[in-house]
Amino acid sequence: MEVKIGVQHSPRELVLESAQTPAEVEQAVTDALAKDGVLTLTDEKGRKVIIPVAKVAYVEIAEASHRPFGFTTR
Repeated sequence: MEVKIGVQHSPRELVLESAQTPAEVEQAVTDALAKDGVLTLTDEKGRKVIIPVAKVAYVEIAEASHRPFGFTTR
């Protein structure tokens, strides 16, 4: 699943592929916002991304899309 995080005063967004479910990511964001602390997410390779909640502009959670590849007929 792809997660995009907009950071205030930064022209680029953080993008990571996560093995967490959309519900787990949403809960992590909600918990971090409620505590006014840090948002911590883990990507598919086990790396952690830690962002101060005060700097988070938005979080976009997108399901992984399974695109067809090769020669297909529609």
